[in-house]
Amino acid sequence: MTTLQVIDASGRNHTVDAIDGLSVMEATRAFDLGIAGECEGSLACATCHVWIDDAWKPRVGEPSAQEAEMLDCAFNVRETSRLSCQIRVSPDLDGLLMSVPHK
Repeated sequence: MTTLQVIDASGRNHTVDAIDGLSVMEATRAFDLGIAGECEGSLACATCHVWIDDAWKPRVGEPSAQEAEMLDCAFNVRETSRLSCQIRVSPDLDGLLMSVPHK
C-alpha cells in the first residue's frame, strides 16, 4: 500500500493508506477531505482539484492537455495544480504530499 499525505482546506494533515492502481481521487474521497470527484474521474469537472507539493511535482508529472483545460474551471489554480482523478497511486508516490485548495 502507498501512503498519501493530504492537507485539507482547514490546514489539518491526514494520512491515507491507498491501494496501488486507484486514482488519488478514488483513494481519498471516502475520507471527507474536500476531494469530491463528482464526475467519477471522467475529466468533466474540477471537484477533485489538489495542489501537489513542489517537491513532488516532478514525480507526479504535468497534466495532459485535457486535464489542463479542465483546470481552467477550478478555483485557486497554481502551477502545481492537478486533478486527483488523473494521478494513479503507485509505490513511486509513497508519501505524496498534496493540499486541498480553499474555495
